[in-house]
Amino acid sequence: MHDHHAAPPADISTREHWDTFYRDRDQVWSGNPNPILVREAGALPPGTALDLGSGEGGDAIWLAGLGWRVTAVDVSQVALDRAAGHAAAAGVGDRITWAAHDLHTDFPAGEFDLVSAQFLHSQTAQPGERDAILRRAAGAVAVGGALVIGSHQGWPSWMDEPPFAHEFPTLEQVQQGLALDDGWQVVTADLIERDAPGPEGQPGTRADSVLHLRRLR
Repeated sequence: MHDHHAAPPADISTREHWDTFYRDRDQVWSGNPNPILVREAGALPPGTALDLGSGEGGDAIWLAGLGWRVTAVDVSQVALDRAAGHAAAAGVGDRITWAAHDLHTDFPAGEFDLVSAQFLHSQTAQPGERDAILRRAAGAVAVGGALVIGSHQGWPSWMDEPPFAHEFPTLEQVQQGLALDDGWQVVTADLIERDAPGPEGQPGTRADSVLHLRRLR
């Protein structure tokens, strides 16, 4: 789920919207892993990972290259097929399972040593749905495992007219929405600002939050 384009018409499904989004472009994302995930998970021992909103596969391919067994989930089959091709070209296709799920209604089964949710902001989501997805993400973390959530704090600084209305959660709201008990340890709870140039090369920055939690029991 991403937030860099106009809101969809009300009469098409989430899957149709994102399939069209990816089908209209040969490449949407850079192919590089999200820096937040690299920073927080780069030193973790490889195990099983769940990548939520896997897009064109940058994060899943990076994790697989480190030795993780990855279940990569996206609502768009177009994105999943493209990502599978990238993974095969990178020589890690056998370490990744690609699965189509609309996380608003359908969540993958199982427990994982790492669950990654990078920028799950969807203009198709109803109020409270993101919190519900992240709570299910926390429930999928095995004891001793990690949950890494990256969230935008607002639109890029160069954007004068946002393409649609969206309320970005604060770090505190992300934590409150998870409603976790004391069986979790906060590893990282940070606000960061990064370079975020515009599509025409405009200079700009964007603020994000990082929440890395470890499940103790």
